[in-house]
Amino acid sequence: MEQPKIGEEMQRMPYEPLLPVEKKLIGWSLGLGVVLMVILVFISYTYFPAGG
Repeated sequence: MEQPKIGEEMQRMPYEPLLPVEKKLIGWSLGLGVVLMVILVFISYTYFPAGG
């Protein structure tokens, strides 16, 4: 028996928009990731400067 192709299966799926709570979670996750990256870069440059 042939395995169904993922692309074909995804085309058959009905479109489901994101719920407002899902959009909020995505936004918070991206925002938190950016803030933590900025903090990490700040700490890295402050406490571990490149030798030169």
